[in-house]
Amino acid sequence: MKYLHTMVRVTDLDASLAFYRDALGLELVHRKDYEAGRFTLVYLAAPGDHDAQVELTHNWDPEVYTGGRNFGHIAYAVPDIYAACQRLMDHGVTILRPPRDGRMAFVRSPDQISIELLQDGDALPPAEPWASMGNTGSW
Repeated sequence: MKYLHTMVRVTDLDASLAFYRDALGLELVHRKDYEAGRFTLVYLAAPGDHDAQVELTHNWDPEVYTGGRNFGHIAYAVPDIYAACQRLMDHGVTILRPPRDGRMAFVRSPDQISIELLQDGDALPPAEPWASMGNTGSW
């Protein structure tokens, strides 16, 4: 058995690509529009690790998706948790659970999917502004 991908339905493909690709830093692996089915599939993966992909499914006809929290979360190991969070903030993403411990942070996609960021290896020493930053909302 081999893990292939996690599928997430998205309402605004441009906003989702701005989040997953531009802010989070995932690479576009494959994109295909299915005119007959009226949907687009976009596969993204962490740089250098295309074995674990996220499939963004965008249905062209408007739908309202609820229960994003019920999905759980997608987790990524990052080489520098502070740099990853700063990059996200620079792209306008709110850090919901800041990496106060130098180990873990949470953000949400435009469709409210929780994304967990974990420091690869040992936790970094606590540093400002993260150490004193409070939680925002839920993750």
